[in-house]
Amino acid sequence: MRNQSGFTLIELVVVIVILGILAAVAVPKFVDMSADALTASKAGMSGNVKSAHSILVAQNAVAGTTPIYPTVTELVAGIDGQGVSAVVSGVQVPIDGTNYIVPTYDNSTCATATTATTDVVLCVGQIP
Repeated sequence: MRNQSGFTLIELVVVIVILGILAAVAVPKFVDMSADALTASKAGMSGNVKSAHSILVAQNAVAGTTPIYPTVTELVAGIDGQGVSAVVSGVQVPIDGTNYIVPTYDNSTCATATTATTDVVLCVGQIP
């Protein structure tokens, strides 16, 4: 009798079942990464807008005796190369072809503005 070596059909089926279970567990995690990437992009752009706002407030404070909050237009001008634009409700930020708005409030509304904790609330000067 010859000595045959190889895998039995049952062994191959067990390996395929195990690979199927692993794929079923891993695929949803990779599919959800696009939503996580969009959330990270929005948070990053909001952080850029907030940083630009802080820099402008600090520059105005150094230039004068009291800090002057920048207008939305000044805020947009302070962010170079980001493709942002000023809208009435704040700074419009394009991410993957969709425009998102970082909300801003004028000084009189800032004290009473209530928003979700995920919003970036900026106190600005007169909104154009």
